[in-house]
Amino acid sequence: MSEKNPHRGDVGRRSVLTGAAAVAGGAALSTALPAGAAQAAPKAAAATAGTRAITVPDVINVDRGDRRFPDLVRGNNQRWVANPDRVVLVTNPHQAARVVQETVSAGKRFTVRSGGHCYEDFVYSKDVQVVIDLSNMNKVGFDPAMDAFEVQAGASNFDVYETLYKLYGVSIPAGTCGTVGAGGHIMGGGYGLLSRLHGLTVDYLHAVEVVTVDTNGNATARIARRSDAFPKPGDPTPDPKLGHLYWAHTGGGGGNFGLLTRYWLRIPDATGGPANLLPKPPSEVFVQALAWKWDKITQTDFVQLVANFGTWHEKNSASNSPYNSLCGLLKLNNRAHGEIGLLTQMSADEPNARELLAAYQAEMSKGIGVAPTAMTLPMGEHAALPGFKEPRRLPWFHATDALSGGTAGKYGKYKSSYSPKGFSEFQIRAMYTHLTNGYDNGDALLQIDSYGGRINDVAADATAVPQRSSVLKSQFQTYWLQPGEEARHVKWIRDFYEAVYAQTGGVPVPNEFNDGCYVNYPDVDLGDPARNTSTTTWQTLYYKNNYRRLQLAKALWDPNNHFRHAQSITGKA
Repeated sequence: MSEKNPHRGDVGRRSVLTGAAAVAGGAALSTALPAGAAQAAPKAAAATAGTRAITVPDVINVDRGDRRFPDLVRGNNQRWVANPDRVVLVTNPHQAARVVQETVSAGKRFTVRSGGHCYEDFVYSKDVQVVIDLSNMNKVGFDPAMDAFEVQAGASNFDVYETLYKLYGVSIPAGTCGTVGAGGHIMGGGYGLLSRLHGLTVDYLHAVEVVTVDTNGNATARIARRSDAFPKPGDPTPDPKLGHLYWAHTGGGGGNFGLLTRYWLRIPDATGGPANLLPKPPSEVFVQALAWKWDKITQTDFVQLVANFGTWHEKNSASNSPYNSLCGLLKLNNRAHGEIGLLTQMSADEPNARELLAAYQAEMSKGIGVAPTAMTLPMGEHAALPGFKEPRRLPWFHATDALSGGTAGKYGKYKSSYSPKGFSEFQIRAMYTHLTNGYDNGDALLQIDSYGGRINDVAADATAVPQRSSVLKSQFQTYWLQPGEEARHVKWIRDFYEAVYAQTGGVPVPNEFNDGCYVNYPDVDLGDPARNTSTTTWQTLYYKNNYRRLQLAKALWDPNNHFRHAQSITGKA
């Protein structure tokens, strides 16, 4: 069922940067700032004429005796509950830098939280002593000093969409779950329903501000710009070391190099005012949600449906395709659920969009002996959409709200893969076998998403995201509600995944049909030789040939490995 954001519909309730405030925010840490020298924000901002001063709290420490503690030591995935000495909440980059210095100086093991949606225990691990919580550091707005949009690490996807679109008419091609935090999401790549049309979010990364810790334990906040990594004539003199730090945040994943405080985003080389500096989403979109009843689907029908979805994407994933705004989510639910779903969004701005969408749906149903019905049940993170059997035309922002899902309150396990073409018949038959093997959980599925388009116009080494030739992206998911049920659910998803990729050692080793895994859907099983019997490491599955450069960035910027987790990047020897 979709998770709702209590702040929706009220831009005034989130922190917005604009005008002079944005200038001040952009310039605050424009040079290297020793965290020990950073001053706490004043407890009250100066009042302007006709307004009241706004209280800005200093760093807030929440220990085990605080009533807020249980809420602050768990993520969206209920599997991960930590027991740190304290949680430290910060509200601005200066505070974040200071807290990192204090924590490092005290020799404490720490992790960083922005939105709390990490699938594994990379934030809420058993050994963590201090969690630095950035969720209230959530400003979004235009920064004239950087000529780019600033997004602080604690801002949620929905907050970013609402502010950028309502105030400036622009957006970024980030994910559908509205409560995901920008801090981890963007540095892992940032993929969503607009990515075939506009690429990945990291393709718009202009600069990052990151608190790093040197060999001597000194924490410093630095700004690394695109021009440091990719200098052009007329740019300021680049700093190659900062270039590596910038590039590492274009898909290297969270918890590796430092504490990211904020991003600046813009279209490279764009000119003009703010409305020209990020992509414009469609004014309106068509949304359609279909379902096939499991009790009417044969194995032949199932194989044909999955093959149709793959073949269509092989033919329609060029960036100049008339379908580049279409994103489909094929939801292969476990048979116990009752339905298989297909959720599709496409821009309605093109005059023949309705005809194109009808042709796409006809291709999906070709050769299947049962007609689709309405999507009457929730599927994964999305709510039921019974009124969308026929395409409905909605304003883009309303559609974004309607499709913003979530899985709060559940326990979950996830796995991922990329596909340069449709799945092989062997893989599809393995899917059918494990979705119909008697596992009695209706809240388990394989979701196959549209990929390609503008994403694939970018070179594999231009960002840290190397999967730039795939047409599908998949997420294996299972959810449950009681902690004692974990073993059987985790066993099922492991067996399922390993059967689909049995021909390549139980993991999607890059080849004709597979192209590795998505770092924002982390899976510690990839590093377990009992589960991954191939010779391809988890590092290669996530990063392919880009891993060595990420190791260099790690060695330069986190030489003592303060920022680490079960699958963090190791420094180059």
